[in-house]
Amino acid sequence: MDLEKIISELSFKAVRSSGAGGQNVNKVSSKVVLTFDLNTSQALSEEQKLLLKSNLASRLTSENILILNCDEDRSQLKNKEIVTKRFVEIIKKGLFVPKVRKETKIPKSVIKKRIKDKKNISEIKQSRKKPRLD
Repeated sequence: MDLEKIISELSFKAVRSSGAGGQNVNKVSSKVVLTFDLNTSQALSEEQKLLLKSNLASRLTSENILILNCDEDRSQLKNKEIVTKRFVEIIKKGLFVPKVRKETKIPKSVIKKRIKDKKNISEIKQSRKKPRLD
């Protein structure tokens, strides 16, 4: 995965932020909308695309486009940096493959100890019973 190549494929759009903010909010487009088309990406292999489609299915549109918004800061540049960092984290998490868990064998000594303890407890309980007079 080449991060610089992926970042070069991103498209940014500046939009006016919603909500309170006074006169400035009506004049300045500080909100940044990031879009990334997964289907047309040249930086990702087909296996990586399939992995991202499955892991990020809830975040992707029906055309497999990832859309992220950021209007946390008043500066358009800072919002662009924030949304780019967020995008990189999402892609890294989406491409993460967890290790396959290998089942461990129970050591023979542990099995022997368990059976020995079981016999010992059984003998103790047998000795508590009243003797049979047959």
